[in-house]
Amino acid sequence: MASMCLAIPGKVLKITGEKALVDFGGVRREVIISLVENVKPSDYVIVHTGYAIGVMDEKEAQETLRTWREVLKAGETE
Repeated sequence: MASMCLAIPGKVLKITGEKALVDFGGVRREVIISLVENVKPSDYVIVHTGYAIGVMDEKEAQETLRTWREVLKAGETE
């Protein structure tokens, strides 16, 4: 059986050491950023289990978030 991992994009608001405050569409969480280099406030990072695993451009992040909203909305109607 295959398993699936989910990673969600979020916008970096503030960095303190190896942690960042990241906004996931209104939900803010502290995320460890030590796995990615050169992260700065206003960057979008892709997050899995509390760790930023990559930086993505804003356009790609917005497209991914739009797709997630559509998936969640479709699930509400089932």
